[in-house]
Order: sequence, then C-alpha cells, then structure tokens
Amino acid sequence: MSATVVSSKSENSEWARRFWLKALLQGGAILAVAAVAGLAFNGLRPAKLPLAQDWSVSGQLAAAKPGENLVVSLDDAKALFFARVAIFIDARSEDFYEMGHIQGARSLPMEDFDSRFQAIMADVPQDAPIVVYCDGESCSLSKDLALMLSGAGFRNVQVLVNGWSLWQTAGMPVEEGPL
Repeated sequence: MSATVVSSKSENSEWARRFWLKALLQGGAILAVAAVAGLAFNGLRPAKLPLAQDWSVSGQLAAAKPGENLVVSLDDAKALFFARVAIFIDARSEDFYEMGHIQGARSLPMEDFDSRFQAIMADVPQDAPIVVYCDGESCSLSKDLALMLSGAGFRNVQVLVNGWSLWQTAGMPVEEGPL
C-alpha cells in the first residue's frame, strides 16, 4: 500500500513538473512570436516607433519639436541675461519664486498658466527670446511651460534644464521676494 502511495505522489510530481515546463515553453514561444511580429510591423510603418526613449527633460524637449533645440546651455543663458535680450520665466510655484529666483525673472507657475498668462506675457513680443526654468534634473514644469508658450505663438522659447540650481551654483545674479 505504501509503495502505491509513494508511486502515486511521484507520478503526480512528475506530471506537475512536465505541465509547468510545457506551459513555460509555450508561453515563451508566444512571447517570442509576438515580439518578432511587433518588430516586423514597426519596421513596416512609415513613422516607426522608437525602440528606446530618453525620458530626461532634455530628451523630452528634443522629441517635442524635432529639428529645434529647445534646450539652452548655461553659457548661452548667461549671454542672453547679460545682453538683456531674453525674458526669463520661472515655472516653479510662487512660493519657490519668492524664496529666490533669477534676477529680473517673471513668475508664471504652470498651475496658474490660464489665470496669469495674459498679465505676465502681455508686453512680450512673439519673437522675443524666452528662457524658462525650474529646478532639478527631472523637473518638467519648465518643459511643459515652454511647450505651452510655443503653442501660444511664442517662437523663440528655450528651457534651461535644472536652471535654478545651475544659476545659483554658477554664482549668477539672483533675488528674493515677490514680483
């Protein structure tokens, strides 16, 4: 009797092992066929989808308007600042703006765009150089604001990625307080 029970358990164990092995092999085969079919169809598309994506703010800006460089370097932003030809816009909240901002920058927080856009941008010509910034490598407020300004007709909008931190570290002019 005990030999029959051991044999039955052994057979059940072997059956379960084979079942799961077969399931894994079939699942892997289905995934492989799907991947090959997906790559083949993507290869046939006129506008191919990228196989990898750069999710950094700089990468997103490059993808937002292909052929246009929406990112401004710190050196170029400094030159624009000292030449007094660019409008600097802080995309952070008003509280952060009041704690410190680039000297002369305007505050246009993304969350207040609809209510403050007209007042902040009324005197800015559509072709004026505009530098938008926020803080942090992954801060997308400046990217979002730059795209909204571009959508509103401003033709010369660029983003200083990690702008506030870069500006401070470089010892550039800053100020505190409200507008």
